[in-house]
Amino acid sequence: MRIGLAADNGAWHKARLLAALGDLGAAPVLFSLADVTVETGHAEPLRVPGFGGALPDGVLLRTIAGGTFEATTMRLGALHALEAAGTVVWNGPGAIERSVDKAMTSLLLARRRIPTPETFVLSRREAAAEVIAREAAPGRPLVLKPLFGSQGEGLQLIASPDELPPEELVGRVYYLQRYVARQDGAWQDYRVFVCAGRAVAGMIREGDGWITNVHRGGRPLPWRPPARAAELAEAAAAAVGCGYTGIDLVEDGEGGFQVLEVNSMPAWSGLQQVTGVDIAREVAAGFLAAVRAGRTPRLAATGAGG
Repeated sequence: MRIGLAADNGAWHKARLLAALGDLGAAPVLFSLADVTVETGHAEPLRVPGFGGALPDGVLLRTIAGGTFEATTMRLGALHALEAAGTVVWNGPGAIERSVDKAMTSLLLARRRIPTPETFVLSRREAAAEVIAREAAPGRPLVLKPLFGSQGEGLQLIASPDELPPEELVGRVYYLQRYVARQDGAWQDYRVFVCAGRAVAGMIREGDGWITNVHRGGRPLPWRPPARAAELAEAAAAAVGCGYTGIDLVEDGEGGFQVLEVNSMPAWSGLQQVTGVDIAREVAAGFLAAVRAGRTPRLAATGAGG
């Protein structure tokens, strides 16, 4: 098999994946999506570094480097072109687009009836202010999230309309979600890692404030997801079409869970500290099995989930 590992940054994750693929008998070519070109004078116009005039059988995507809208569009376009030519891509560009866009993630979860905090997505400040006036109150705020944000950056608690930032500071999209507080007052939520449709590991994320991301100082703690949490995470992964993903959950106060986020390019260094599961090996094995089968994960059909 001709295997590529697309990783623009993240030395620790890159090294773990290269080692895991090698241990499983693959000889991956490491490349950056920034170096993929289109050259129409060749029999195959899409030129992927390290593969000559051919295309890889499979590409495992770890990261896409940040850049301009144009650069990101070109890199996602290259992944779409690879899929169209028969290359198995994990995670595929469709899954990335659906998970990076929190509004689309929420829409897909709602259509599958997967439990998630009530969410409102609006383009105008006046409409967002009406939602805040109706739905929020002191001690009962909504969370304002950047539509394309990650790792807990840019989150705000909004309890009154005058706390809303102007439209230009939120990219003219207000993504508002019900804040779900724990009954015991602890700042704690959960991450479940799903690979090839199966929950393989989990952790508690504990913080000194309401933002618990490990990147923002949250502490990973060991946790074995109960069946209801594992099944919910698996349903969320299928709803977005991810081959591997980190699903963030919060307790709903009634013995169950709700899905907060679906991450298509999840980091797992914190999770690896508190689990005996070799996450990189799970990802590598699931990816290679998909390449052998010639199947990229697809969006799940609409229906009941959880």
